[in-house]
Amino acid sequence: MIKKFIKKYFESFAYFYTNLRHRVFVVLGLSILIGVLDGLGLTMFLPLLQMINDSESVDSEELGKLQFLVDFLNSVGLELNLLTVLAFMMFFFVGKGIVQYIADVYKVNVQQNFITKLRLKNLRGLNNLSYKYFVMSDAGRIQNTLTGEIARVSTAYSAYLKALQYIVLVIVYMAFAFTLDAQFAVLVSIGGILTNFLYKNLYRKTKGASRKLTGDNNIFQSLIIQNVANFKYLKATGSLRRYEKKLSNSVKKIEGNNKKIGKLSAILTSAREPILVLVVVSVIYIQTSIMGSGLGPILMSLVFFYRALSYLMLMQTRYNMFLAVSGSLENIMLFEQEMRQNKEKTGSGKPDDSVKVLELSQVEFFYDQTPILRKIDLKVNSAETVAFVGESGSGKTTLVNILAGLLPVGKGNYLINAVNSNEWNINAFQKKIGYITQDSVIFNDSLYNNVTFWAERTEENVNRFAEAIRKAAINDFVQSLPEKEDTYLGNNGINLSGGQKQRISIARELFKEVEILILDEATSALDSETERAIQENIDALKGEYTILIVAHRIATIKNADRIVVMKNGEISHIGAFSELLEKSPYFKKLVELQEV
Repeated sequence: MIKKFIKKYFESFAYFYTNLRHRVFVVLGLSILIGVLDGLGLTMFLPLLQMINDSESVDSEELGKLQFLVDFLNSVGLELNLLTVLAFMMFFFVGKGIVQYIADVYKVNVQQNFITKLRLKNLRGLNNLSYKYFVMSDAGRIQNTLTGEIARVSTAYSAYLKALQYIVLVIVYMAFAFTLDAQFAVLVSIGGILTNFLYKNLYRKTKGASRKLTGDNNIFQSLIIQNVANFKYLKATGSLRRYEKKLSNSVKKIEGNNKKIGKLSAILTSAREPILVLVVVSVIYIQTSIMGSGLGPILMSLVFFYRALSYLMLMQTRYNMFLAVSGSLENIMLFEQEMRQNKEKTGSGKPDDSVKVLELSQVEFFYDQTPILRKIDLKVNSAETVAFVGESGSGKTTLVNILAGLLPVGKGNYLINAVNSNEWNINAFQKKIGYITQDSVIFNDSLYNNVTFWAERTEENVNRFAEAIRKAAINDFVQSLPEKEDTYLGNNGINLSGGQKQRISIARELFKEVEILILDEATSALDSETERAIQENIDALKGEYTILIVAHRIATIKNADRIVVMKNGEISHIGAFSELLEKSPYFKKLVELQEV
């Protein structure tokens, strides 16, 4: 019941507590201790003020319920004189300073621990996402959430915790004020509560602007990703300025929301002290002129209340700072929830033995309600080379993605070594797969690290690297480079040809010592001569690996053991090249169109 109440009405606190646990209460406990020590130190000013008129006399009754301090001093045989008052004042404020230092260091450590945990948790969550959900997600939102939003959530945590600390200090100082002069305390409390209503509308506007800012940041990140990815096209077609205008509009929206949030924060900051003084001055006038109270206890209560109201105003300012970035916190919380809900489902079994057979039985697949594959029956044996051909949209890439464990079957069964794929640890299975697409994956690092995926340079790994580049037929190319395998390849291999990129991609998969090699339109973006050379490399691997080839050009899969002809999400025919020319009119037509 309590948990539901907190999650409903204190969702932000529940989120921070979930990530930090007891640390939140340690921070608040240290704040209480700071406030108590500060309050006790300030209390010593009252007897000090009394000693101005009479150094020998202290009226403990004016201390109200705080006269327990005098009783304590008397019980240990200490007389309340100038020396003891100054000594205890010093003791309390030095103690406050020490605790303040401990609290500040602890808060920094807690905040850094929180941000590190948040980053790692979201990275793990991203990497555990199902591929199907990932490809339908907004890349801009993902990038913004994992970069800019994390930093803003750090600000949200800091502001929220500061607001909580200030609330605690308000309570502590109010408690001291009530012990000195309850009547004065009640009046100032009413004034403080009334000021809070002045800020309510500002809070609402700030939170709305924050949500809009998060949405605009997501859009901006998406536009930036597309600008970088499509730079060549935009440059070649003279479209960069037009696209830049779209980016500029996005930037201006972000600027507008930031200005709005800044203006609201400025109102809070500038109005804080005038309102505070107005409340205090009004109450002092009422207390002394109308109610006839003495000024001595009021002045000490005033010190406590001034601190309490100062922290109340600071709390309001910090809370508004929190609201300014609360949209980012809501986005992170929603993102984490989506990642939990769309986490890839996987079994616990690990295919420690080699993959002997992959089998699909009556498999169907849908994107939302749209059917992509229908009643697929297919069996792929170890060390067999199977090619998939068909028009765009025929389902060949989707079928191979299912075989690779990237997509779950909608209906039917996918068996790996006669065991349902749902029972396998798909990640362990995928470590046996090499995957090469037409868009070669090249990292901005050395050629060695690109091929070995940052493997340590042991003698074994160096030998495996040499064998991989030999099989991929790029050894001569590597030796011709100025720094050989230590040559940096640049952003996405900017200085490499398409064929060189593909050979490096092939070498990477061979270095991994995979069992299944998938080539998804791997040579479709290359010129005919380069394509033929790489195809010869692939043909040389035939029999060593289970090779699955998604092909657009029929000529590249002539030597496959079997060719799967796809049409409208179904398998039309399966057979060798020569066999299909006789049995499949559709395949024969594809061959004739390409003049193979």
